[in-house]
Amino acid sequence: MSEEAVEPVIIPPAELNEETLLRVIESFILREGTDYGFHEMPLENKVLQVKQQLERGEARIVFDPETATIDIQLAQAGSFRRR
Repeated sequence: MSEEAVEPVIIPPAELNEETLLRVIESFILREGTDYGFHEMPLENKVLQVKQQLERGEARIVFDPETATIDIQLAQAGSFRRR
């Protein structure tokens, strides 16, 4: 039996309820350790920025069925990152 690669799935933010979307964004921020420059930024501000990027289509939520993981990636990224 040959194993076929399963393509990652892009999940539109509007398909997630508000609580789930918030948890996905928070998980991404805490996992990535996003750098916001010289000044520390409250988590709420970081969440708002990522949420706005998702709404504008600058970022996307990606589910990888092979690893059962979810990530947020820049929409312009040419390929999906594998963890």
